[in-house]
Amino acid sequence: MKSVRRIGVLTGGGDAPGLNAVIRAVVKAACNAGIEVIGLKDSFDGLAYPGRTRILRPNNVTGILRLGGTILGTTNKGNPIDKVIDTPDGQMTYGDRVVQMFGREKLDSLVCIGGDGTLAISYEFHKRGIPLVGVPKTIDNDIVGTDSCFGFDTAVVCATDAIDRLHSTAEAHKRIMLVEVMGRNSGWIALHAGVAGGADIIVIPEIPYDVNQIVAQVKDREHMGAKFSIIVVAEGATPKDGRRTIIAEAQGARLERLGGVAARLAAELEPLSGKETRYVVLGHLQRGGAPTPFDRMLATRLGGTAVEMVRNGIFGVMVANRPPSIVPVPLSEVVGRSRTVPLDSDLVKTARALGVTFGD
Repeated sequence: MKSVRRIGVLTGGGDAPGLNAVIRAVVKAACNAGIEVIGLKDSFDGLAYPGRTRILRPNNVTGILRLGGTILGTTNKGNPIDKVIDTPDGQMTYGDRVVQMFGREKLDSLVCIGGDGTLAISYEFHKRGIPLVGVPKTIDNDIVGTDSCFGFDTAVVCATDAIDRLHSTAEAHKRIMLVEVMGRNSGWIALHAGVAGGADIIVIPEIPYDVNQIVAQVKDREHMGAKFSIIVVAEGATPKDGRRTIIAEAQGARLERLGGVAARLAAELEPLSGKETRYVVLGHLQRGGAPTPFDRMLATRLGGTAVEMVRNGIFGVMVANRPPSIVPVPLSEVVGRSRTVPLDSDLVKTARALGVTFGD
C-alpha cells in the first residue's frame, strides 16, 4: 500500500455543531502519524479555485473543539461538478479542475465532511479516481447507514430548551404554541425534541397531517382541563392531500427552500379551535452554538476513524456510528437515499401511548 504523506480535509453543505471537532480530530490524528494536512476552504472550492488552501497543524486547531461553525468555511449550492469555470489553465469543468488540483497538490486522500449532498459529490469524485473517506454531518439525522450524526444532539437540545420555555407562556395565556424545527424529509428533530419537551402534538414529514385531527386533540385537552397545547412541527411537514409549505421554489441545482408551515398551521388552528395561537420558528438557531458533549465525542471518534481508514487504504467509504463502534460503510450504499423515521419505531409508539397525536 502506498504510504500516505499528505491529505486534504474539507467541510461542505449546511453548517452543524461539531464540524470543528472533526477537523481537530483529523488534524491531530494525522499529524501524530506523520501525515501533513491541507485544509480546503469552502468545500471542494478549495481545490477548484486558487488561494483556498492552508496547512493545518495541531496548533491551528487548539481550542476549536467547543466552537460551532467551521474554520474552513462551507458552501451549500448543489452539485457543481459539470459547471464550466474559469481557471488559470483556461476553462474547464469544476470536476475536472478538482481532480487536476488534487494531483498538483500532491494529495494522497481527502476527508470529506458533509451531508447527503456533499457525500454524493464525494462519491462522484471517488469514481473519478480520488481516494477519499466521508464523514456524515447533518442536524436532520437523515443520512443512511449511520445510527446518528454529529450536530443532531445539539439541535435537539436547542429545540427542547425552546419547548421548555414556551410551556410557561403557553400555560399562562392558555394559548396554542407551535414550534417549527428543521427537517426537510425526516422528522427526527421534531420527534426527539417533541417527546423530550413534552409536546402534545408532533407533526413530521413521514405522517401527513389533518388539521381537523390536530384541532380535535386541542379540544380533547381542553375538556380534560388542559387549557394550552404545545405543537412541534418539522419544516417539511405536509397536510393530507396537500403540498408542503415553501418560501422559494427550486432553482437550478438548489432545492426548494422550506419554511412557513408553523405560520400556516397557526392561521388555520386559531379560528377552528377558538384559541389564541402563536408560533416560533427556530431556524438556524438549531445549527449554531457550541456542540454538546455527545456531539463533541461523536465528531472526534468519526474524525479519528476517518484518518485510520485513510492510513489503511480503505476508500470510497463513510465512517458511520454503529454503537458501540465506528465502522466503514460504502458510499454506494449511502448516496441517493434518506433515513426517515420508521412509523413503527419505538419512539413513535411510545409517543402515541402517552397520548401524543401526529395529526393523523
